[in-house]
Amino acid sequence: MSEQGPEMEIVHLLRAVAVELGAHSARFAQRNGMHPTDVRALIALMDASRAGEAMTAGRLGAALGLNSAGTTALVDRLERAGHVRRVRDERDRRRVTVEVDERAVTLGRSHFGPLIGQVVELLRSYDERELEAIGSFLTGVREAAAGDGREP
Repeated sequence: MSEQGPEMEIVHLLRAVAVELGAHSARFAQRNGMHPTDVRALIALMDASRAGEAMTAGRLGAALGLNSAGTTALVDRLERAGHVRRVRDERDRRRVTVEVDERAVTLGRSHFGPLIGQVVELLRSYDERELEAIGSFLTGVREAAAGDGREP
């Protein structure tokens, strides 16, 4: 793989963005007495909620790469901190989902809101075609990163 060309410059820039976003998330975790996995869990739960999908502890653990014991400890810790709650499914009382508490959303918004606002404002400077290209690119990068790193 060549280190030359605009493609590699973008790859290096994307890596730098990922590092900065990771550091931003780590500062949030540290300031709020959380483990970085706690933050990843809250993001996964909010993404599921935004998509209208229920999130069980098992599904959350799979999304985070945790075993059953690790997932239980994570959910217990987040529940004790008031960030999530376990909710019994109304149709199947044996099924329990995990939901983010509004207090956690408010806490996250206070830290991440200014950054999100700046990104939204930046995106407003692009036209529809450019936004489509950016979205397509980021979707492709996410899919590549979700793989095992090997070439298809």
